[in-house]
Amino acid sequence: MGQAGRRKFLVAGGALLVVPLAGETQRAERIYRIGFVSPTSPGARNVAFLRGLRELGYVEGQDVNIEMRFGDGQPERLPGLVEELIRLKVDVLVVGATIGARAAKKATTTIPIVFAGSSDPVAGGIVANLARPGGNITGVSLAYGDGFAGKWLELPDEAVPNASHFSALWSSSNAAAAKFVKELQVAARVLNARLDVHQAASLPELDDALAAIGRSGARSLIVTPSPFAATQRDKLVQFAATAGLPAMYFTDDFADAGGLMSYGPSIGDSYRRAAAYVDKILKGAKPGDLAVEQPTRFELTINLRTARTLGLKIPRSVLLRADRIIE
Repeated sequence: MGQAGRRKFLVAGGALLVVPLAGETQRAERIYRIGFVSPTSPGARNVAFLRGLRELGYVEGQDVNIEMRFGDGQPERLPGLVEELIRLKVDVLVVGATIGARAAKKATTTIPIVFAGSSDPVAGGIVANLARPGGNITGVSLAYGDGFAGKWLELPDEAVPNASHFSALWSSSNAAAAKFVKELQVAARVLNARLDVHQAASLPELDDALAAIGRSGARSLIVTPSPFAATQRDKLVQFAATAGLPAMYFTDDFADAGGLMSYGPSIGDSYRRAAAYVDKILKGAKPGDLAVEQPTRFELTINLRTARTLGLKIPRSVLLRADRIIE
């Protein structure tokens, strides 16, 4: 396996301390081994998880060793990466996204599993229920509730004048994608808007989808959540800029990179909070007894620099609802 898929993080951009915290002079009785599998490339997710461990006082090489693997937006690689970490006999396995959690659950019934960034762990068959997940698995859900996806169409419809024609990009790399598409279609009918739907789970498919969107005459773009879309953030933002398309995304990573708008829970924060589950499990808690955590707030981010570049004046009614505005 190439370096893109297999990396051992001893120090990650300063995310883990390499010296004991103040007052800690005793080394741990044992060093725990944590496995981490992300469906995307290295970036905000693994950094957030490492930051969560640091905040809890863990020191790489003193308390824990972390084996990291990355699917680089190719979901078919996740089962193999999970199996590789199981062979290393990790003490806890942290996995990203619904598809990663499914792969881990199928692979082991004994190693504790903590998932992060799952859109709907109950519907995805990962846990029996959120309060008592049961078995050897628990974690942090993004909890896109029923009807949530409609907001991805309603907000740009309100923010962009005459945005009566939308293109939505979805990916089969997200098990919940079909649900998002159905909810967008319902919202489009309510608003009497046209909605074109395009699927892409590989680079050739994405190139074809973007070409079709460019030819379609759509006035706004919606990118729905998926590991694949996350790995193609810069390409998607650049396409929208070049095509002059106002775009709505599912996480503020895209708005920070130049996308117009994003709305949803923080995916990075779900990985940071996953560290707390690892901490509890290493201290003796059973995963199946730990309730699945859900986000408490959803954030609307608007990039006004991008709006000005597109020649848009975002209505005050939308700006007042924004949690963060990028000037």
